[in-house]
Amino acid sequence: MKKIIALLISLLLMNYGSISCKESMNRTNASPTDSLRVISTPDLYNISLKWANEFNKLYPEMKIKILSVSDKKTTDKLIAKGNIGFVSDEYYSGFDSQSLWKVVVGRDIIVPVINSNNPFSDEIYKQGISAERLAQFFKNPDNNKWGTLLENNQSARVNYYWVNDESIKTGLSGYLKTNKNLTRGIKVKNAKELISAIQKDSYSFGFCKMVDIIDLNNRSIAENIRLFPLDKNGNGSIDYSEKIYDNFITFSRGVWIGKYPQSLISNIYSISSNQPKNEIEITFLKWVLTDGQQYLYDSGFSDLLISERQTTVDKLYDTKIYSTATINDKPILQTALLILASLIITGFIVNASVQLFRHKKTSTQVMDTDSTTVFNESSLLIPKGVYFDKTHTWAFMEQNGIVKVGIDDFLQHIAGPITRVKMKKEGESVKKGEQILSIIQNGKQLNLYAPVSGLIKEHNKTLDADSSLINSSPYNDGWIYLIEPTNWTRENQLLFMAEKYKLHIKNEFSRLKDFLAVALKPDEEKYALAILQDGGELRDGILSNLGPEVWEDFQTNFIDPSRQVWFYELF
Repeated sequence: MKKIIALLISLLLMNYGSISCKESMNRTNASPTDSLRVISTPDLYNISLKWANEFNKLYPEMKIKILSVSDKKTTDKLIAKGNIGFVSDEYYSGFDSQSLWKVVVGRDIIVPVINSNNPFSDEIYKQGISAERLAQFFKNPDNNKWGTLLENNQSARVNYYWVNDESIKTGLSGYLKTNKNLTRGIKVKNAKELISAIQKDSYSFGFCKMVDIIDLNNRSIAENIRLFPLDKNGNGSIDYSEKIYDNFITFSRGVWIGKYPQSLISNIYSISSNQPKNEIEITFLKWVLTDGQQYLYDSGFSDLLISERQTTVDKLYDTKIYSTATINDKPILQTALLILASLIITGFIVNASVQLFRHKKTSTQVMDTDSTTVFNESSLLIPKGVYFDKTHTWAFMEQNGIVKVGIDDFLQHIAGPITRVKMKKEGESVKKGEQILSIIQNGKQLNLYAPVSGLIKEHNKTLDADSSLINSSPYNDGWIYLIEPTNWTRENQLLFMAEKYKLHIKNEFSRLKDFLAVALKPDEEKYALAILQDGGELRDGILSNLGPEVWEDFQTNFIDPSRQVWFYELF
């Protein structure tokens, strides 16, 4: 019965869909071979070009051309002619007051930077700089010493460099909550000159865009440049939750999960004179807002939150359900919907009857099913003969001398359903303790490290299509790599065998409950998702319902190799 209902519903939807698509194509006169010209402000040219190139690889019949335009007047003319564009406030400010169609496609980040050889680096990274202290620096031009910023007796002069960038000045003014003049110091022409000046001056300091200091080839911060840590809570110290400034990867994730001041993050937009109607425009923008988001990170921007992406995609489409139907079509559609509603109601009635009939047979199984949601030491698989690392990976040497590597059962239970994995390529060399894998669940991720050193001979290609194998079979079908070891004899001495690892896992469970007690407030409803009421047992997949900030803290305290300090000692 269910199959018949599903088939009828599918036929109705296919029929309606075909009418809509035909009407839409006739309305827009779009063709798959048409070219699409996209306008870009200069600061977004590289990411726009990256989007176009990657999109063209997937859809070679849809040609995307990027045109960089620096002045607003020319951009206005091109947008008025029906083109879409990617713009930032720096080059296209004030368009909020205009009657343009626009959606947010990513975010730009304003960052404070210093010279890597600043003689006060240790103190700077220990205490950072608060908004209040920075505001005082701008308010009193005579206080141009590092002692003013660091509240100590240092007499060395601060060489503050700045660029006449309206978006930076607006963001900085919002962060400092002041309309005071923020242009004191040494003015330079552009971001390139600012970075060059700071690279040469040990006592320098300035604000720029994150994209301006990224080495795209190495995915790292430019040589001789460091981020100036901001004391977000203003307590005179860079606390555990504020330690996001060590490198580009850590900082980018810190921005994404909300550990960076929002006033220093600005939107980048896609704009058009009207809501896009062309099929190519809609397809391209939908891809930018979904799969294309991954390229923002590599280019020095911040991608949208998972919850934002679908909401934004919805803005690409008309809100009127029957906008493509003619007057003569409406009775047909109404009849189709009436039939569809009747079938759905019938299906629910039949399904309810079947469920009621089966209830007695399944009632004894309910408690068994519920019990599977409990996560404890007895529910873990810890096979003998396998070597385990404290960072929750495992290694097993095959008879041919190749080491098979994966993640342990503890971690997959914690993370819950894994939706995607990022793996290294075959032929790459790895060292013990080096990042080799990221497991992802709807945008939230954990980075894992190599338990052994060696050459990657093969990665598990099955995981590209079905990453859930890590959950269902972490030690068999869900393996990650085959590695030819280079230092197995020595490195396996640093790993645990089953019995000792059980003791380690027992300690991890204890730490996990302490971690949750601090990370989540007991009186919040979401805390109940992590701890069961009866006996205080943990639920399976406890991280799956928690936010990215909890994943970040779990990463630091349970996976990162440097986590030798106990979690509760950090608070």
